[in-house]
Amino acid sequence: MEPFGITRIFSDKNGDSQFEDVWIPLHESGTIGFLSEAQKVGTVTFRKVTESYDYDFHNAPARQYIVLLDGSIEIETSLGDKRLFKSGEVLLVEDVSGKGHKTKNILPQTRSSVFITLE
Repeated sequence: MEPFGITRIFSDKNGDSQFEDVWIPLHESGTIGFLSEAQKVGTVTFRKVTESYDYDFHNAPARQYIVLLDGSIEIETSLGDKRLFKSGEVLLVEDVSGKGHKTKNILPQTRSSVFITLE
């Protein structure tokens, strides 16, 4: 089974935010499918934002996974790189320091997501 793909956002040694494609290995687990290794997590937060959500440069408040439940967003790094993310995608946001990133809704709708902080 091919690994589970996510996008990581992190700050480099100059404080610039960057994207990195990360692949999480999955292992055969019988009739329940393919699973990754378990990860220790801290908290889970559910969020909805309005259709006009357009958040200027900011840092992640903690190392966290963001699971996009619906809608689409555009994220821009401090270097000007942009990527579009859609419903069902997972981000690993680790730019808790540095210059941060921008996030904005692409579709004219309320967007739902889940934040899972890492220990």
